[in-house]
Amino acid sequence: MELSERKRKILKLIVESYVATAEPVGSKAIAASEELNLSSATIRNEMADMTAMGLLEQPHTSAGRIPSPQGYRVYVNELMNEHRLSLEETQRINDTLKQKMAQFDELLADAGKLVSEMTSYPVYTAAAPRQVRTVRRYDLIRVDANTVIAVLMLEDETAVNRVMRFPEGIDEALVRKMATVFNASFTMLPPEEINGALVQAAERSLGDESGAVAALAAFAVQAMTPEQRQRPYLAGASSILSLPEYRDVDKAQKLMDYLSDESVIRDLPQDEAGGVRILIGPENVAEELKDSGVVLASYDMGNNMQGVIGVVGPVRMDYARVAAYLRGVALGMQRAALMGAPQPPPQIAAGSNDEEEKG
Repeated sequence: MELSERKRKILKLIVESYVATAEPVGSKAIAASEELNLSSATIRNEMADMTAMGLLEQPHTSAGRIPSPQGYRVYVNELMNEHRLSLEETQRINDTLKQKMAQFDELLADAGKLVSEMTSYPVYTAAAPRQVRTVRRYDLIRVDANTVIAVLMLEDETAVNRVMRFPEGIDEALVRKMATVFNASFTMLPPEEINGALVQAAERSLGDESGAVAALAAFAVQAMTPEQRQRPYLAGASSILSLPEYRDVDKAQKLMDYLSDESVIRDLPQDEAGGVRILIGPENVAEELKDSGVVLASYDMGNNMQGVIGVVGPVRMDYARVAAYLRGVALGMQRAALMGAPQPPPQIAAGSNDEEEKG
């Protein structure tokens, strides 16, 4: 959407005024800004144009304008200044994250509490598998007549192993042939493609009646399947009660109930590690978030795990400030996960080893 420079300046001032006051913005308030040298009449005309374009809304006939979700999107994408964390804010983030990684669950919860205190909005934190891994290579080692060690090299260079026991015995020739067949036909496949038809074809090819092929295929699927997500944490849910957008108790309660559901938090959006994502009003899939803004940051935790921390608030939120906080916390969390202990964040612009018995 092409906007004149004058419209861009007026839209920016309206968004920032509404974020600060939660009150509709009139032309006189914009005309008083030192950034513009325009009459109220000219500003009213520009505001009327932007209302027709869908960037502004007029809640009441005699009231000023407020940004629409589309107006916020233009602001976030094109007009928003980057927010820089102060030294005090940076130090506070760092001090909170100085915990041992053995207490990572507490670290997730404390990070959420910290951001909620800094933003006065609800915050969720969670950790989840980053992606499904595939098997790159199968190595089978026959230890004795009844025992085979299976070593699987996954696509992300992770190695997992399992001791498999066969009371009725398994011979060396079958073990060698199994390794050949699995490396030819079972590598780089997602779990859903290692199905009954593929297993039965391999059993027929190898003449296997011992269950060894099925056991190895089941182990491969288990190794590739992401671990269960860790328990998500929610901090500051009741803070929405202090916001003018949620003076309606029923509306506030619906959002609080939605965010208090752990299964809902698990399904909230994630992005590639290292990024900050902003969803405004109707851009959210969930009906309960259609009148809310969501800002989230993801970070790499190693071991194929990804952490996510997100802020849920009114559409009228200071996206630049919230995004800067989340970037700072995500960087600290990533350092904590990958290095064992976080380093001071810079000034920021806005497999298994188990046994299976078969028989």
